[in-house]
Amino acid sequence: MQLMEVAILVLTFVVLIGLGMPIAWCIGISATVTMLVSIPTLPALTTVAQQTATGLDSFGLLAIPFFILAGQIMNQGGIARRLIAFARSLVGSLPGGLAHVNIIAAMLFGAIAGSAAAAASAIGGTVGKAMEKEGYSKEFAAAVNITSSTTGLIIPPSNILIVYSLASGGVSIAALFLAGYLPGLLVGFLLMIVAAIMARRKGYTTRGIFSLREVGRTFVRALPSLLLLVIVIGGIVVGVFTATEASAAAVLYCLALSFIYGEVKVSELPQVFLSAIGTTSIVMILIATSISMSWIMAFENIPQDITSFLLATSNNPIVIMIIINLILLFVGVFMDMTPAVLIFTPIFLPVAVQIGIDPVHFGIIMILNLCIGLCTPPVGSVLFVGVGVAGTTIQKVIRPLLPFFAAMLVALLIVTLVPELSTWLPAKFGF
Repeated sequence: MQLMEVAILVLTFVVLIGLGMPIAWCIGISATVTMLVSIPTLPALTTVAQQTATGLDSFGLLAIPFFILAGQIMNQGGIARRLIAFARSLVGSLPGGLAHVNIIAAMLFGAIAGSAAAAASAIGGTVGKAMEKEGYSKEFAAAVNITSSTTGLIIPPSNILIVYSLASGGVSIAALFLAGYLPGLLVGFLLMIVAAIMARRKGYTTRGIFSLREVGRTFVRALPSLLLLVIVIGGIVVGVFTATEASAAAVLYCLALSFIYGEVKVSELPQVFLSAIGTTSIVMILIATSISMSWIMAFENIPQDITSFLLATSNNPIVIMIIINLILLFVGVFMDMTPAVLIFTPIFLPVAVQIGIDPVHFGIIMILNLCIGLCTPPVGSVLFVGVGVAGTTIQKVIRPLLPFFAAMLVALLIVTLVPELSTWLPAKFGF
């Protein structure tokens, strides 16, 4: 490892972050400066440009803009309302009923849309107001919404799992999708336990009585939306289409469903497309610059040296995984999820493989780690969306967030120590 180049890479990145520059520019500029120090100017600039451009030259990445567009259509198409009604019929009568509704609805909507921010906006904007009317504090409602919205990044279809597949060198997307179900459900279950305990302590009342008839009625209304999961995941698993083809099918299905529901007009489609394009542009420039930085770190032998260092630190796989988890938790506080996956997967995946960790299992561990970072300042995108939707401040939300953070950390520990949670379902389907 060339220590001067590494120091320049890290220092440039940290300084630019501190100046408030967008993360994609921080990554791209720090990578370019490092290359200029390592090799002559013309080859350095040519290499950075080449790696940035070729980083997007992947058929699998086409799934990301399609899934983003599908999520935007669902935001407009009344799907969130139907999922909320179904969730309320299921768990609305439990202690802290509306908090459970938020968690279940966020899991369902996040899984369908594949976006934590979309889930926080769509579900929080509806359930949050209902919680406030029934006496829940804004801060508690925001804490529930922020943490539960991240479950959609673990439960498939998930854009970030596609990014991990790219960064890992080709881990099966279908296997990753299947691997996310049980860990995602575990996170949701633990969040519901915390929500119930906090609701009892704060004296939040429960309204409504459980009714099988109401469950059946709301399920029928939500069924067309839920079928999207069957179409996308089922189609990929049985080999009807690839993840990219599945994402295109998801867009067509969401369009048809929104027109059937009568929630989206043709005149509104240009704005939906523009919004999806804006989100896609942000994600793609992050991917392009992150791949450039990953290449430079490989050029400087950083992944190999870190692998050697970690393996020399301990021969106990659990100790090494705890160290990696702590590093990823720290990274998640300061870096957005997409660049973090692209930059740190090539660094830590070889270590995980050498100590016997399945690449699919490691992918779920990494995503779950970084999901926690989405809920923390200073760059937690879901935190900012959730606080904005709730109409409160980050300072007021931090305290009620802490018990939910603890639940997510417990889930992370369980997923790390029990690999079968991630590998059992893919194995059953032959992956």
